[in-house]
Amino acid sequence: MLRENGPVLVTGATGAQGGAVARSLLASGTLVRVLTRNTSSPAALELAKLGAQLAQGDWDDPASLEAAAQGAYGVFSVQRPDADNSDSERRHGRNLIEAARSAGVRHFVHTSVCEAGRHTAFPRWESGYWYQKYWTDKWDIEEYVRAAGFEYWTILKPAFLMDNFAEPKAARMFPHLRSGAILTALAPDCRLQMIAAEDVGAFACAALMDPARFGGHDIDLAAEAWTMAEAAGFISDTVHKAVVAQHVTPKEARTAGLFPGWVRTQEWINEVGYRADIAALRAYGIQLTSFPNWLNRHSSAIVVGAVADTSS
Repeated sequence: MLRENGPVLVTGATGAQGGAVARSLLASGTLVRVLTRNTSSPAALELAKLGAQLAQGDWDDPASLEAAAQGAYGVFSVQRPDADNSDSERRHGRNLIEAARSAGVRHFVHTSVCEAGRHTAFPRWESGYWYQKYWTDKWDIEEYVRAAGFEYWTILKPAFLMDNFAEPKAARMFPHLRSGAILTALAPDCRLQMIAAEDVGAFACAALMDPARFGGHDIDLAAEAWTMAEAAGFISDTVHKAVVAQHVTPKEARTAGLFPGWVRTQEWINEVGYRADIAALRAYGIQLTSFPNWLNRHSSAIVVGAVADTSS
């Protein structure tokens, strides 16, 4: 049915979430069109081998976005956070929404983040301690989607991605894992809600396949919640090497090399954290990936006790 309606334009397809969405749709037999700035990149060519169409486009070139969206039934939308105060995330999100609307896209599926929309109730919100722009950018794009007038829209709101434990992301998020430690400023009893990117892909695919069921839904995504000691134990069991959790102060975490924004996020997780209703999510009937199962699938990218090759 979806194939007959036209392709789905997938953004961010060379990243974790977009790539998972593209692969899930392709596996279902859906026509997939991938938006990429470089159609000859290895990641783009790999998706092309799986059957995806490649559409060259740039977030800051609305005409290229509209051309990529022409004839598409649906769009999967994901943007990078604004890292340089250029307002890039909101600008790119709005450009894509307007391009999709102009092209007559019927179903717009956007991925945001769990807790966006509840952000103004965070402790210390008014002080600006929690990087307000991160949260307001996410929420503003969600509101753009809801107000755009699409026939169907769905907003997915994932918690922490399990994929952050795999290279190359782990080199930045958990650099001490290579030495056998998960060093964070998370409290020992803090349980971090997690979701696999593959599950984001599965929900996006299901939403596009069944708009009557998923249209107009905001869906928090999390499969499980684990302490860092429990996560370390699962990783140890997978790679057959000792991994321990090291809990330090935020200042010590920064001194140890964790980037400040990630340390501040860990403080937020301690005080607020992702609060997806996992039981309600299971009611959708989509199989959620456990952390041990995710580790087994991606064991080759879990690097402990060696320097990872991140050149690819």
